[in-house]
Amino acid sequence: MVEGVDEMLEAMRTQLDAAETSMELDAARIFWIGRKGRLTAAMKSLGDLPEADRRDQGQRLNQVRRRFEGWLEERQRVLKAREERLQLESEAVDMTLPGRGPTAARLHPVTRVSRLLEEVFLRMGFALTRGPEVETEWYNFEALNVPKDHPARAMQDSFFVDLPGLVMRTQTSPMQIRAMEVAEAKTPLRIISTGRVYRRDEDATHVPMFTQLEALAIDDNLGLADLKGTLVTMVGEIFGARTRLRLRPSYFPFTEPSLEVDISCVVCGGAGCRTCKDGWLEILGSGMVHPRVLKNGGYDPHKVNGFALGMGVERVAMLLYGFDDIRLLYQNDLGFLQGFGDVIPSSRTVEEGRSS
Repeated sequence: MVEGVDEMLEAMRTQLDAAETSMELDAARIFWIGRKGRLTAAMKSLGDLPEADRRDQGQRLNQVRRRFEGWLEERQRVLKAREERLQLESEAVDMTLPGRGPTAARLHPVTRVSRLLEEVFLRMGFALTRGPEVETEWYNFEALNVPKDHPARAMQDSFFVDLPGLVMRTQTSPMQIRAMEVAEAKTPLRIISTGRVYRRDEDATHVPMFTQLEALAIDDNLGLADLKGTLVTMVGEIFGARTRLRLRPSYFPFTEPSLEVDISCVVCGGAGCRTCKDGWLEILGSGMVHPRVLKNGGYDPHKVNGFALGMGVERVAMLLYGFDDIRLLYQNDLGFLQGFGDVIPSSRTVEEGRSS
């Protein structure tokens, strides 16, 4: 025993100094003082020695263990410092290199489509207006021929605020009445209004908050032909000159007669596919302004008439960009939102239609 202590210490020191990683260092620890280590085995064999030799040998082996543990801690500090230095060197930033520039900013798809629609109507002579998102019940419902007992005014359909008589607007149509009041019965009147509206809906094609565009035209002698001409122009500019238009009778409280507007499917061209089923896609509602709405706005319905139309901007964006879940627009997924190019796909179709 005694004769082998010095050789054991030398072997320990050699193995610890040769360790270059934490894994090799841990292997040396297990080799010497692990459960089955050489030094552990030597200490267990002390019981086989005569009592006179046992104490002396035990003291010598305990000294060896203390020296080994001291060398082990020292080597651990050295290796840890080396690893930290190497990590810092690998993660170092060269401040002399030019920095990375910001990623090119892109407008949200809803903003881009809103501006595109606004541009089309502005070129047709409409003026852009903005209105409050918290409206009175008069402007949002009653002035638009929606009576107090209408289902759309129920709590399950509208967001009412704490102040009596106020509601988060369910449409941009209140700007029709506000614009009429400002115009003081002057004609012609042509305005569009865009902005957020709020309804208690949520599924793949509806969200509680969405963006709407409303258009209103009032003059001495407007008819359905004028409404159709406006729609044909708008659809051609947005979806392409070859896109066909279909008008269907419908009902809205603020228009009479009322029309639903469909376009030929932008995916299959009207042949019929999974997107459209029958070759047509609904995009908006429209009609001639109801006489009662004209009267509430300060106009004489016997002397003037007008037409109005309204559409969801998100719905148009879904058709232009080809995705089928409106909720994707409001999940703040940058990977999705940045996937849209700088050119709206239909603009190429518009140019092709014009040149053909």
